Amino acid sequence: MAMRLYLAVGCGAAIGSLARFLSGYVIVSLLGLNALCSTAFVNVVGSWVIMAFATLTGPDGRLMVGPVTRNFVMAGFCGGLTTFSAMSLDTFILLFEGDLRLAATYLVSVVVLSLAAAWLGYLMASRLNRLPKGGQANS
Repeated sequence: MAMRLYLAVGCGAAIGSLARFLSGYVIVSLLGLNALCSTAFVNVVGSWVIMAFATLTGPDGRLMVGPVTRNFVMAGFCGGLTTFSAMSLDTFILLFEGDLRLAATYLVSVVVLSLAAAWLGYLMASRLNRLPKGGQANS
């Protein structure tokens, strides 16, 4: 069981890291946006995914998954997708460049948006959890 769990987390992390890399490519190279947008995007999306999945698969959730699947998504995929270390590096680079205002704005914005995304993920998943198991609300 332990080996399956380790493999699930490792595979999830690889997929999450690839998704992070591809998001950066699309956001920076194809859309022409700043690299800060790429880091912010994956952190906000990852916050939504982890909270929605945790809520949907929790004790009162409508999705029953085992610890391997739960860790594949939450520790693996979300851990590989999100990047607190890159956000820290981006912030310090802005500080080293003397742009205190942008560094503070960026850091506060990403944290606030990530928390808001987690809250929205919780609200959406909680609402799904309250639907009848057939998936449709009673009329």
